[in-house]
Order: sequence, then structure tokens, then C-alpha cells
Amino acid sequence: MSSQLDDVPKTLLVTLTGKDRPGVTSAMFAALAAAGVEVVDIEQIVLRRRLVLGILVTAPRDWKKLRDVIERTAADLDMNVEVDRGAGDNRSRAGHRSHITIIGNPLRATAMAAIAGRIADSGANIDKIERMARYPVTAIELHVSGAPADTLRPLLAAEAVKQGIDLAVQRDSLHRRGIRLIVMDVDSTLIQGEVIEMIAAHAGQEAEVARVTEAAMRGELDFEESLRERVALLEGVPASALDEVYDSIELAPGARTMVRTLRRLGYRFAIVSGGFSQITDRLAADLGIHFARANELEIVDGLLTGRILGDVVDRAGKAVALREFADEVGVPLDAVIAIGDGANDLDMINAAGLGIAYNAKPMVRDAADTAVNVPYLDAILYLLGISREQIEDADAAAGFVTPAPPLVAD
Repeated sequence: MSSQLDDVPKTLLVTLTGKDRPGVTSAMFAALAAAGVEVVDIEQIVLRRRLVLGILVTAPRDWKKLRDVIERTAADLDMNVEVDRGAGDNRSRAGHRSHITIIGNPLRATAMAAIAGRIADSGANIDKIERMARYPVTAIELHVSGAPADTLRPLLAAEAVKQGIDLAVQRDSLHRRGIRLIVMDVDSTLIQGEVIEMIAAHAGQEAEVARVTEAAMRGELDFEESLRERVALLEGVPASALDEVYDSIELAPGARTMVRTLRRLGYRFAIVSGGFSQITDRLAADLGIHFARANELEIVDGLLTGRILGDVVDRAGKAVALREFADEVGVPLDAVIAIGDGANDLDMINAAGLGIAYNAKPMVRDAADTAVNVPYLDAILYLLGISREQIEDADAAAGFVTPAPPLVAD
């Protein structure tokens, strides 16, 4: 009686290495085709024009004859080759599959060694590695299996802090490939700086407003109370100052690239702000953002009254808005990504399937699924499995040159 092993089909693993050039892969498959074998699996990578090609095929009865043909073909190509005879296919990837994205500026070998070590400590295995970007940061994605994402996340997050890199752990699910909703904070996230401080400058109250804002973002003050206190200082500021403030706003580097790229993929965007609708509505129209919610400043006779109309959009209000937008788009909360930097963003970050702390306060970094600390908002695209090359190719096809932000040293 035959054993189970005897029932497993014999296979050949062909591993070809050498200088990459056109025709290498086709020549190798032409040699295999003559033997009538079936292709079981293929992997190919190119690093600095060096090719590593792995081909797994069924083994013919006279496999040594095929091995000789493969070796002659490799010699003609001036390549190195190994042919290993074995049985069966690759083992299926273990359960608990995750994507781990690592972002460094720079990304040092010591950091990669530390992360790989922690993955091994968890009992997980790295199945595949891809580079997502080399400019303006280095971003690498690891496909990992064998340990739950909830186990990997705290272990790797702690190591990432030690190594000075950004790292995200996401479960491998269909949501990562489907239409998703991005909900973003505005001040110090989508844009640089705080709008209320810019308005306060027109009232000569910038320093006092900045002091209260900083304490509120650290979670030291009740947000609604502190907001009403700050807005009261704006009484008498001409409404025309809002136009001047809007014109002076600087977007976070990469903001337009992120929105443009994800809109092409069918993503929906929302901005939810503890700031003011007179600014956020214009931002949404300018960037093509689908939803916006913020506080409304009262204006009477062309002057700010120092009051807010309606309910305040606070920490809880942001989470409510996120859920309402998700319902309107028709996506589950697991398919929502929330991005923010301050204590006011904590509830919406916790409500989302993926919460991202962007250049955030320590308490927000601790609560979020992942933190991005490089000053490029479009680095978030790498967390979603979108490479810099894909971004640039899509822009080029639309007749647009992707902006190249200046490098920032660590």
C-alpha cells in the first residue's frame, strides 16, 4: 500500500539568479515548455538589476534530462541556477494573516533586524516582503502569518518606538481592498497649524488662544468649555478675516496626493473638525472631499460675535459624525480609517477599523492602531498597500507630475 507521501506529485524547484535583462524569463519557460511540465508557482524579484526567479513545476519522469536542459539554458544566459527535486507545493500560509507596514526616514538594518526578531518571537512567519516607497521615506510591507494581529500589534509597536520608525499591523481582509471611508481631523492633520489661532491673531489674542488650544489637545481641559472660551476672544473680528485665514492655510505635505489617489480608487472622504465650517466647507470643496462637519461661528453685521451656533463638534461629536458618514456611504466601521492628532480625535480613532495617529500627542499615539510621525500625509497610502510607483504612474497617466516633497532628516 502506498504512503501518503507517495501520492504527493513530484515537483522541481528551479532557482535562477543573475543580471536581469529582457528575455531571461521567456528563455527559461521555453526550456520548461519542451518538457511538457505544469507550472505550480512562480516568484520573481529584481534588486538593483539582479534577478532572483523561482519556478516550481511538476517533475517529468526523466527529470534529470530536464535538469540538464535548464542548466544549459542558464549557462547560455550567463546566469546561476539550482534545480531541486522534491514533492508537492508550497505549504499554505498559516492562519492569522497580517500586513505589516514599516516606514523609516531612514530605515536602518538594525530596525529591520529588531522587527523581524519580534515577529519570530511571536511564532509568526514572514511570507513575503515588498517595497512600497523609497522617496521621500522608505516603506516596506511584510506579509506575515501565524500570529493574530492583536498579538503582533503591541509587541511590534513597542519595538518601533525603540527603533524610531513608524509601523502598522493590519489584518489581511477584504476590507483592505474594497471601498473605504477616510475620516480626517483638520487642524494640524490635514492642514498645518490651528485655524482658531490664525483668526485670533486678528484680535491680538493669538498667544492666549494657543495656550488654551495646546492644553485642550493634550486632554487637560474640557473641549467644549475651552472652545467657547477661545471663541469668545474672537468677538469683533471682521468676517473678512476668515478669507485672509483661508488664503494663508498650508496643507500638510502630501495631502492633495493622498486625496487624489484614493478618490481614483473610489474611496470616500470626510473631514470632521472642532474648528469652523466657514473654513472646512471651503477646504472640502477645494480638495473634492465628500463630507464635512465642524462648528459654525456666529456672524452678525459682518463681525464675529464670539459665539458658536448649534451644538459643539467635540470628541464625542466626531465619533458620531464618523458613524453617520459610514452609514451614508454604506460601509462597516471596519472599513473606516480615522486620522487625527489630538485628544479630541480619540473617540473617532477608537471607533474606526484603523485608527491612525498623525504626528500626534503621546496619549493619541498610545490609543491608535498605528502612528505616522513622518511629515508626509501621503505616507498613509503605503499603509493601504499602495506604492509610490503606482501613485506616480496614475498621476502620469492623467498628465500630472506627482509633487516631490523635500526630504526631512531624522
